[in-house]
Amino acid sequence: QVQLVESGGGWVQPGGYLMLYCAASGFPCRSSALRWYRQVPGKEERELVATVVTGGASTYADAVEGLFTISRDNEQRMVTLQMNSLKPEDTAVYYCHELLINAWGQGTLVAVSS
Repeated sequence: QVQLVESGGGWVQPGGYLMLYCAASGFPCRSSALRWYRQVPGKEERELVATVVTGGASTYADAVEGLFTISRDNEQRMVTLQMNSLKPEDTAVYYCHELLINAWGQGTLVAVSS
């Protein structure tokens, strides 16, 4: 069964940093693009945060470009999201997503506050 498991979320003060992890299993040898989404409190739709393709090229939402970094390790089947200079508006549940199979992880909560 295809499975994505996120970890690394938690509470951090504004200006701090966190790294999120997404472990993938049950996929073929070559996967499609992997993405990080987030869903902020009070909003029903998930926002695309970052995308990384198999070759390693990445793209970012305007709100996080230059602050967040997505990367992947194909051998370890792991995708990470390094989040720097966190702001209260970054508070959300962050989800890992695989494009082709449309698989989602369970989400990990990031809370940014004083």
